[in-house]
Amino acid sequence: MAGGSGVLSGEALRCLIEAGAIKARPGPRQLQPASLDLTLGATARRVRAAFLPSDRASLEERLEALTLHTLDLSGGAVLERGCVYVVELNERLALPQSLTATANPKSSTGRIDVFVRLLTESHEGYERVPAGYEGKLYLEICPRTFPIVVREGSSLNQLRVREGVTTLPDEELRDVLGPDAHVADGLNLSVDLSAELGEIAGWRARRHAGLIDVDEVGALDPDDYFEPIAPPRDGYITLDPDEFYILASREEVVIPPGLAAEMVAIDEELGAFRAHYAGFFDPGFGVEAPSRAVLEVRGFDVPMILEHGQRVARLGYERLREVPKMLYGGAQSSNYQGQGLRLSKHFRRA
Repeated sequence: MAGGSGVLSGEALRCLIEAGAIKARPGPRQLQPASLDLTLGATARRVRAAFLPSDRASLEERLEALTLHTLDLSGGAVLERGCVYVVELNERLALPQSLTATANPKSSTGRIDVFVRLLTESHEGYERVPAGYEGKLYLEICPRTFPIVVREGSSLNQLRVREGVTTLPDEELRDVLGPDAHVADGLNLSVDLSAELGEIAGWRARRHAGLIDVDEVGALDPDDYFEPIAPPRDGYITLDPDEFYILASREEVVIPPGLAAEMVAIDEELGAFRAHYAGFFDPGFGVEAPSRAVLEVRGFDVPMILEHGQRVARLGYERLREVPKMLYGGAQSSNYQGQGLRLSKHFRRA
């Protein structure tokens, strides 16, 4: 493998698997251009509440104390909305001291409002894997709006592995994206509520909808799960507390072959809402066809006005350690290349 700083490519991840640093038996679609899809194991534990391991209690001790019941995922099982589950993943890590990793929900997971976070046996917090980590991986799962069907082998999140400092400074990012890009601590994104993307400006999730099987593609009617939002005449919509929305950015997003990107946490001063749940953008996204960022938006405690063109999110760009041979949207089919306002892959397209 090549040395130096950067996010590891899919080819480098395969080398880690072959060397035993990542213990996995990846299927044909599990390796992405700059990330690895993680897969659920055979058992889900319904727990009383989310938790982190600490000096007082290990992860296994917490699980033992908090588990209400277990579900066998070998033949598929329903995870109910509003409940918290923990599943041991099939993959394990034995990283060298030079490598760290982070995880993020897959795009399709965030777009059906399933809140997932990676847990390790260390005390590093959610989604973070420390340098040299050796041990199991677990996934905390909480469906927020729709009950879901999962099974052993289902994939809800991704792992990205890094060596050294990977962040692309703003001055270099401006050179890559051009002078018109709003760059300030990454690429800033604003919301599109106009009619430019079609007859609707967004989608609002319906309450009390049916099941979503996370492994079924193109099987569901969008109208059974979401209500369309017409482009507002006054230029804004009102986000209701604890409601879930799918919106799109005004800006087109391009991730060149030598870079990757990640949605980073929204600044609190931007408003009383969260603007994303899923966050990895692989190299090649938006290169073949114009592509927007889809925003998974949830209102917080008070109603909030969201105006067309309001800044809602930002992308942090990172260098790759090596340019991958496989790019997003290339030979491997990619669900969201060329997307505008797009629901998850589970829904039929109009």
